[in-house]
Order: sequence, then structure tokens, then C-alpha cells
Amino acid sequence: MSTKPKHLALVTDAWEPQINGVVRTLKVIVDYLKDMGWQVSILEPGDFRTMPCPGYPGIPIAINPWPRLTRKLNKLQPDYIHIVSEGPLGITARLWCAKHGYNFTTSFHTRFAEYLQKHLRLPLGIGYSFLRWFHNGAAATLVPTPSLRRDLIARGFRKCKQWSHGVDTGFFHPSKKIPLDFPRPILLYVGRISVEKNIEAFLSLDTPGTKLIIGEGPLLKSLEVRYPKALFLGMKEDEELTRFYASADVFVFPSRTDTFGLVMLEALASGTPVAAYPVTGPLDVVGDAKVGVLNEDLKVAIDQALKCSRTECRSFAEGCSWEASARIFAETLVPLKQ
Repeated sequence: MSTKPKHLALVTDAWEPQINGVVRTLKVIVDYLKDMGWQVSILEPGDFRTMPCPGYPGIPIAINPWPRLTRKLNKLQPDYIHIVSEGPLGITARLWCAKHGYNFTTSFHTRFAEYLQKHLRLPLGIGYSFLRWFHNGAAATLVPTPSLRRDLIARGFRKCKQWSHGVDTGFFHPSKKIPLDFPRPILLYVGRISVEKNIEAFLSLDTPGTKLIIGEGPLLKSLEVRYPKALFLGMKEDEELTRFYASADVFVFPSRTDTFGLVMLEALASGTPVAAYPVTGPLDVVGDAKVGVLNEDLKVAIDQALKCSRTECRSFAEGCSWEASARIFAETLVPLKQ
């Protein structure tokens, strides 16, 4: 006799065509869940009327999603619900669960309070008060790194569970290396080109070689003008992106606010060492491993990272499994009704 598959409703304000670590993580987890026999319904901005996110015109956000999202959830009747983000869809799903007394889980992907402080000068206390309301109603909140988990617990967050991320070591591989006709060393950045990524800390450094910037975002045009020696290559995807990862000499991660930094694992899987600040994200991904250098002086980190073994970088990444990440995700989910 056939058994009805477990049905998960995944509510996220971040989904394709966005290209970032959150979306890549979700897509991999969804694929693993389906392989494990789950039915997954994804509720994302493409299902709703949207507007450009203020300050991020390439990111759509849902407008007044309550009527449509609640109808969809009522119709789907999922067994489980996981809320990914604190945007309009996430807030609506959170309110719907509270209204009906349903259990739900969440995940913490973004230093939202810090972003609001930087963009809108909103005090951190107000931002974290909202985030505590959002996540503390959940049966569990998945957090990508130990240091972030400790920080959130200290800020009054409850039921935080560590959730490691992984990397596709078959897709990101040193064998993708190609000759690049740029002066060496080649210093690579991959990610959104926006204020919270702190890219200017990298671009303003006086370093030999070539700075390659891959990605798009609201600061792209202004940074192209201010830093003409850097090469802004726009968005790169799939095999083309893997070739840049594998062909760079150092991957530079200047962000001080990312909760994880999946791009660091992608670089390491490609054999490229990391240079970053000693903050949440790099401390958890790289830590004391000899696959990168963390230093408050980013130039020192870059200079020393050039000496790291590319073989060790690859070996380190091979120990990071998406399968384990998906298993933790699935084990954390709680039935809507108990």
C-alpha cells in the first residue's frame, strides 16, 4: 500500500531569478528532500504581484500577499511549513500560522537588523526586537554557524539549532582552471555588489595583480567609476563561474555581516584560498584551517592567503556535505498540527 509523502510548504522571499547563497542553498535542499520522498511546494515572489525592493531594484518583493498566500496555504494543506525569510511572504506566513495555532520552523540567513541600521539608521535594538518576534514563535530556528548561534542566543533568541551548509564538490572543482590573461595575482570577489557586502574595503586596497568582481547590485555603476582598475565582469553562472573560481589566486570575502558565505566554500572546492575578516561566517567556514587567512588587515590576509596550499583547500571542501545539511533540515521540521 502506498504511503502519502510528507508535504512541506517552503515560504521564501528569495528565489529565482535571484542568484545568491540563500537561493542556491534552498534549491539544493529542495532537491535532496524530493529525493528523500518529500513533496515540496515553494511559495515565492514569482507567484505574487511584486515591486522592486527599495535599494535593490533587481530583487522583487511581494505586495500585499496576505489574500493570495493564505488562499494558497489553505488549499495546499501542507503537513509542515518552513519560513525562510523575514520579508512580506515570510511575515504573512508567520501571521497565518499564529492565527491558526500552527507549528512552523524558520531559518536565519541574513543580518537583517544590521542591514536596516546601515540603510535606514534604524537602531539595532529595534531590528532585533522584530527578529526575535519573528523567530521565537517558531518550533526551531536553523542557524548556519556556531558563532551566529551563540550571538543570537545572547540576544534572546530561543530554540536555535545549528545547520551546516555544504558545497557541490563535483561542480566546483580545481579541474575547471583555465588560463586568464590578467596580471597575477588574480584576486576574485563573487557576490552582490551592495553596501552591506563591504566591497570597497577590498577595492580600495593597493595590491598588485588584478581585482575581478563578479556580480550585480545597486553599487555596480558607481564602483565601476570610482575603481577603474578593477574589472567588473557582471553576472556569471554555471560553468563560466566555476572557471573563474578555479583560476583565481585568492578569493576575497570582505563582508562583515554575512551569516555564512557559501561562496567561500565554492572557492575552496575549486582549490582557491580565502582572505577575509575574522568575523561570523569566515570564522566558521575557514576558522583555523590552513585554507585561508583571516585578519583585520585585509591586505595582510590576501598576501598570506597566496601561500596557502590549493590541495588543502580542495581537501577541506570535500568534507562539507549537502546530504548532511539536508538531513538536519528535514529532522528539524515539525508537523503543522500536533
